[in-house]
Amino acid sequence: MTGSLPLRPRALKPGDLVVVASLSGPLHAVYEADLGRAVGVLEGMGFRVRRAPLLRVGRERWWGAAAPGEIAAEFNALLRDPEVRAIVAHDGGQNVFGYLDLIDFDAVAADPKPILGYSDISLLHLVLYARTGLVGFHADLATPGFGGQWQTVPTERRALLEGLYATLLTGGRAIGALPVTRSWECWRAGRAEGPLIGGVINRVALVQATPYALPLERFDGAVLFWEETGGQASYVWTYLQVLRHAGVLDRISGMVVGVPHAIDGLGTAAGSGTAPTLAEIVLDVLGDRDIPVLGNVEFGHAGANLPMPVGVRAALDAGERSLSLLEPAVRSVSAGAGERPGRTPPSR
Repeated sequence: MTGSLPLRPRALKPGDLVVVASLSGPLHAVYEADLGRAVGVLEGMGFRVRRAPLLRVGRERWWGAAAPGEIAAEFNALLRDPEVRAIVAHDGGQNVFGYLDLIDFDAVAADPKPILGYSDISLLHLVLYARTGLVGFHADLATPGFGGQWQTVPTERRALLEGLYATLLTGGRAIGALPVTRSWECWRAGRAEGPLIGGVINRVALVQATPYALPLERFDGAVLFWEETGGQASYVWTYLQVLRHAGVLDRISGMVVGVPHAIDGLGTAAGSGTAPTLAEIVLDVLGDRDIPVLGNVEFGHAGANLPMPVGVRAALDAGERSLSLLEPAVRSVSAGAGERPGRTPPSR
C-alpha cells in the first residue's frame, strides 16, 4: 500500500552519483561509443557517473543483460546504496516482466531516487508508482538517447533538453509548459488536468493483467500518455481496446500520444478506408468519450525525449497544442507541503 502520492525523490545536486545500469537489454559492442557519449552528457550536467557491473560488452543472456534474477539483484543493490542518487537505464529491452516479483519495494520507499528510461523501463515506472507512489522519470535512455539521438539534434534543441532535464532532476520546481513543435497535433480539442500516467502502450496494457497492476482509481482524472514502436497498427488498436475493456478509458481526463515509430499498417491520410492513421485508431476506440487528445508529441522511441514524469500533475489543452507540468518531479531537501519524503533507510 502507498501513502500520499506522489513519492518524490530528493533533488540531485552537483557531484551526486548517477549509475548507468542494464535494467533490461544488454550492451552490444557497436553501442559502446554511444554509452561513452552518454556518460559525458551526464557528467556535463555536473554528476559523477559510474557504470553498473552488468553493463559491459558481451554480458548477455538471451535478449537480456543477464538472467532476471541477476538484473534484479543488481537493481536492488543500487536502490539500497545511499551513495547512488539516480539510476539511468542504458537501454530498453524485454526483461523487466521477468523480475517484478524480485524488486525490493521497501528500499524504493525508504530512499526514493530517480530512475530514468522509457520503453521496457516504462513498466518499472508503472509498477513502482503502483506499489510505492514513486514518480517515474519517463525520459531518455543513456545509450540511444543521451549518447545517440541527443548527438544528432540541432544545438538549440539539445540546449533546450539539457535545461529541461536539469530542472527535472535538480530544480525542485515545476517545469511548466513543454516546448511545442510543429509535429504536435490536436486530435480532439479540450482541456484536462491530472497526474501523468503512461509509457509504451503494450506495457501499459499488459501490466494490468498482473498482480502489479495500477488500481483503477489511479486513473481517475489522469492524463494518459503513450507511444508505440514496431508491430502492427492493429496491435495498437487492440491494446487500446484492452484499456477500454479494463475501464481505464472511462476514468482518464485526457490523452497524449507520442510520435509513432516503425509501426506497420499506419496510413498517412485520414479517410483512406484501408490503412488508418494513428489519430483515426485513437478516436475509433474512444468513441463518444469527451476526452481531449494531443498527438505526435516528442517522447518515446521516435526521437530525443521530452520528460513525461509519471505521477506528476499536468495540464493539457489539446486545442491550443499545449502541455504543462504543474509540479516538480523531485523535492528539495526540506520537503514542502504536499510532498512525501522517503523514510530513513535502514542501517547497513
